[in-house]
Amino acid sequence: MDPEIVACSLVNLVGYQEASIVSKTLIERETGSVTLFAFDQGQGLSEHTAPFDAMVYVLDGEAEITISGNPIAVRQGEMLVMPAEEPHAVKAITRFKMILTMIRS
Repeated sequence: MDPEIVACSLVNLVGYQEASIVSKTLIERETGSVTLFAFDQGQGLSEHTAPFDAMVYVLDGEAEITISGNPIAVRQGEMLVMPAEEPHAVKAITRFKMILTMIRS
């Protein structure tokens, strides 16, 4: 077995930092990326658009993700797809960790 291939707990790969958002890129390819985020309570990403579909999977906590003006509550164990070119924003209701998978095609 390749020594680079190991199993790990995603939720433990990044820690929370007070009044901050922490991110760690896990995979970065031409065809897409996988990024782990940890948001402190109240932190967020302002409304923006992306040219590609993206999937959020919540690892811990609770957040509100707004897509085209529609707020959606997401909690641990839930996922949500953010369609390409639709404005979206993220706000941590509690401390919140998510995996963001973006597909570039």
